[in-house]
Amino acid sequence: MKLLIINGPNLNLLGKREPAVYGNQSFEVFLKKLRKKYHEITIEYFQSNVEGEIINALQNAGFLYDGIILNAGGYTHTSISIADAMKAIKTPVVEVHISNIFARESFRHTSFLAANAKGSIIGFGLESYRLAIESFLI
Repeated sequence: MKLLIINGPNLNLLGKREPAVYGNQSFEVFLKKLRKKYHEITIEYFQSNVEGEIINALQNAGFLYDGIILNAGGYTHTSISIADAMKAIKTPVVEVHISNIFARESFRHTSFLAANAKGSIIGFGLESYRLAIESFLI
């Protein structure tokens, strides 16, 4: 199995950015743990703060991978283009959020992506990514 994790804007600052919301661990450290736990799965990773690069990553991976795990960050609530890219590809996408977006500001309560996702995993910290991997194993 081959999975791609795509992280959007500001997620390159995990471990530094708002630790009360996002925790103290960098994504790179957590990714090493995921790869060790799921050694039989190829887990590739892409991060960008640029909407168009996320769309390109979805389109490039969208016919080659068994699954995509997408945390689009703030683009979740604003990007019709990312939602359209998800809809255009064959590979299933699981939407992930570290924090519970429904317990935060009201503008975060809307996901333009959810309707085009296989499912959404929200609010379990970095473990949301592990749960997303597990969703591809069932």
